[in-house]
Amino acid sequence: MPETNQQTLTILYTNDIHSHFETMGRIAAMIHELRAEAPASTLLLDIGDHMDRAAIETEGTLGQANVDVLNLTGYDAVTIGNNEGLTFTPEMLRQAYAGLHSTVICGNIVELQTGQPPAWMQRRKVVHKAGLKIGLVAATAAFAEFYELLGLESLNPLDTIASDVGQLRDKVDLVIVMSHLGLPMDRQLAETVPGIDLIIGGHTHHLLEEPLRIGSTMVTAAGKFGNFLGKVVVRQISDTGRFMLDGVCLPVVEGPKLEQVETAIALQRDAAKLRLNRTVAMTERELPVSYEAESPFGNLLAQAVRRHTGSEFSLVNSGQLLSGLPAGEISEGMLHERCPSPINPCTMQVTGEDILASLEESLLEEKMGKAIMGFGFRGKVLGGICVDGLEIEYDPGAPPYERIIRASVAGVPLREDQTYLVGTLDMFTFGVGYERLKQGTEKRYMLPEFLRDLLRLELQTAGAVDRCFQSRWKKVE
Repeated sequence: MPETNQQTLTILYTNDIHSHFETMGRIAAMIHELRAEAPASTLLLDIGDHMDRAAIETEGTLGQANVDVLNLTGYDAVTIGNNEGLTFTPEMLRQAYAGLHSTVICGNIVELQTGQPPAWMQRRKVVHKAGLKIGLVAATAAFAEFYELLGLESLNPLDTIASDVGQLRDKVDLVIVMSHLGLPMDRQLAETVPGIDLIIGGHTHHLLEEPLRIGSTMVTAAGKFGNFLGKVVVRQISDTGRFMLDGVCLPVVEGPKLEQVETAIALQRDAAKLRLNRTVAMTERELPVSYEAESPFGNLLAQAVRRHTGSEFSLVNSGQLLSGLPAGEISEGMLHERCPSPINPCTMQVTGEDILASLEESLLEEKMGKAIMGFGFRGKVLGGICVDGLEIEYDPGAPPYERIIRASVAGVPLREDQTYLVGTLDMFTFGVGYERLKQGTEKRYMLPEFLRDLLRLELQTAGAVDRCFQSRWKKVE
């Protein structure tokens, strides 16, 4: 006998768009078409990392371009990813979200001072669609040390989600978790937290064209960069009261774009370019960058990190810089274009043994040209190690891992059994690029400054440009 009296809800979602504005107009048009079929029965969600400051539109408007798109597309609720929560200060987000028409939901981020969510965020929410009461629960990846530097505490997301689901389960028909936590944690949630009907995921950029079904919970996600639009259809069979969920990820291919979204993006792009066009420094010398050898722009970055961190010496990678810097007026936009990564400086104590091993590793051709992704890196290849405060003598013709003859700090040879205060990049503390560096201890992250902010200050420092032409890597053949 056919099932009758079905109550149908359509959930549309995006995740990890990362400010790929070129996809947003098309996604908005697809949503507009799908919503037109049942406007009162469509729920639209974003699962975080909609913003990415590598994009000029986001950087130059501090997220307002993204908020315009969210509003014009008609989102019902959004959560934050690490690109919102960690690359913007809470005050920046307060200003950006002041004009947001939808609700920001996240249960595991609270203010250190109050223990409550920021004023622009709700812990959980109940929405009404298609005659159903829907409980929305959300959490984001808990980078505790980083959030603390911004005056926020990131709570254990498994605990907050379990608590919020427990609070809502008996009061709603459907519980949806908006999870910017990554697929492994989504699996764990489905296996250990009862009462969740649907987990919509993000963070690890996974694409689940076929949703996972773990117990009574469906788990889904739509990849990255706006390449897919997620769709879940929920049918409640009134005869039994149970729900049937079917999910699919719709490819975002060429087609009509929503005109008002495209217009808003163009206007915000123009405003961003104007703001980023202001001159922040002057240099009489061109600063080239190389990924295979020492270069002035790479040295300038190393100088900037050492000066900012107050370290004995600094280690950075040239791949952070996407191109050299011309002579003349340097604008904020030029620095953003060349160093778009939302990477922060940090210090840690590193042994001489691990430093020497990393320097040796950086001389390998395959390492210099290695493609790197994730952890905030927005370059293409790792490049070589750039240093300041360290002098290295090496033989490029020697066998791999035997090329460093001597590395010295202020004329004193580096000792393998001694530890040094090193200024470096947060991504190295996670083992990205040079595995040995993550063994450093007493890590101290510095937020909210990005590398481009440090470059600006270094360019404004008397004598800094001339000094970056002084060699630190000396060939001995």
